[in-house]
Amino acid sequence: MSDAVKIGFVPFSAAPKGVLVLFTDESLTFGPASAKILGAAAETVKRAAATSRFKGKSGNSLDILAPANLKVDRLIVAGTGKAGSLKAEDYIRIGGATVGRLKANVDSVMIVAELPDGAMKPDDVAAIASGVRLRAYTFDRYKTKKKDDDARLKADVSIAVADVAAARRAFAPADSVTDGVLVARDLVNEPPNVLYPDEFAKRASQLRKLGVKIEIFDKKAMTKLGMGALLGVAQGSVREGRMVVMRWEGGKKGDKPVAFVGKGVCFDTGGISIKPAGSMEEMKGDMAGAACVVGLMHALAGRKARVNAVGAIGLVENMPDGNAQRPGDIVTTMSGQTIEIINTDAEGRLVLADVLWYVTKTFKPKFIVDLATLTGAIMVALGTEHAGLFSNNDELSERLTLAGRATGEHVWRMPLGPAYDKLIDSKFADMKNTGPRHGGSITAAQLLQRFVDGTPWAHLDIAGTGMGAPSSDINTSFGTGYGVRLLDRLVADHYEAKK
Repeated sequence: MSDAVKIGFVPFSAAPKGVLVLFTDESLTFGPASAKILGAAAETVKRAAATSRFKGKSGNSLDILAPANLKVDRLIVAGTGKAGSLKAEDYIRIGGATVGRLKANVDSVMIVAELPDGAMKPDDVAAIASGVRLRAYTFDRYKTKKKDDDARLKADVSIAVADVAAARRAFAPADSVTDGVLVARDLVNEPPNVLYPDEFAKRASQLRKLGVKIEIFDKKAMTKLGMGALLGVAQGSVREGRMVVMRWEGGKKGDKPVAFVGKGVCFDTGGISIKPAGSMEEMKGDMAGAACVVGLMHALAGRKARVNAVGAIGLVENMPDGNAQRPGDIVTTMSGQTIEIINTDAEGRLVLADVLWYVTKTFKPKFIVDLATLTGAIMVALGTEHAGLFSNNDELSERLTLAGRATGEHVWRMPLGPAYDKLIDSKFADMKNTGPRHGGSITAAQLLQRFVDGTPWAHLDIAGTGMGAPSSDINTSFGTGYGVRLLDRLVADHYEAKK
């Protein structure tokens, strides 16, 4: 995982060094521990705030180099806005924003986890620590010469807290979830000549170290299963497709699993219906759904989640070889249903169709959530702020929506219905892989729904959120790792066995 920040927890009484970070609100006051650390330097802060017109507003900060009467190189006072305005989901952003104010040549940082009204709660401290790690992430392994702006932060970050043991307990599971996010980011950021289906499967198999059971299906095995839709996409590449099934058995024996399915198109040229050249390099990220599922399974196993979970990913390359499938071809899926190919660039739904059916029939899960960078149409509708949510189950949709609000990985429910479903009926097969241009993300979801056989199901179209989203307080890389925290929260809030 591509972060080099070391995080530790220390008591409020620890002596700060390097960079000191304190928090205040619009009252411009400090909690007792912070005030004690400042001592006589409080007057320096007061004068600097007046000179720079710092008001403690959220997102604003006061930066003082070599502050008088304080044995640190730099003091950052970060504003949190109106007193009492912070919500639980804000703390991860605060941690990321703190790192965003630092430079790569910093060796040591101490963040005092205290607001003017007192010490932060252990869960909020854990969120700050997670935000620090997420923002510090940089994917630079292929750069032989690094400019100062490219260099990653390699500081030792100490977070001063009221109760060190409680902070460590709260951070342990959060740290595993953060690991999962970074695993997903690494996968999305890898170049396609390095990360192709077989290599992706090998990397997913590393989860065995955490106790995850792994099964890899090659072309021969998938042919035996009748996965004609997935194999139809894969046939245009010299690199054969794979399906990887990951199982974490942390729940009660015999309890039905929860299931997650990811689209893993390691590179998407569009096939015979080839894409325009502009920005095609970004199609290395067309496997962000599969990356999320691997990262999620890493998170669940890492924190030893009390749940039985299945993660399944279909891995292919969509290439315009002489053997590639053509518009007009008809493929037979594992379910026996047939699909007429109208556009070979609508390939992700073909991959998912077979994997969804396999998971439905093999594991009979409580629910299935699939993730896919599926359609540009969802970006037209929702931009990069929300993933599109399509579902046949109101309860699952509501739980995903709440998990999105809690984590900041937002979803927005989109419609499904018989009128949309008719738009993908085919004259020559059971269905066609694209409908009319309008409602493109909806008709894609309608196709997927035909392969879950009534299982409670949600489809997340993450084309706008899984890769290339604008930089944020907790991510500045191409791969976002979107979905790992969202789905981990869904599981933690509703599907884990009680202790």
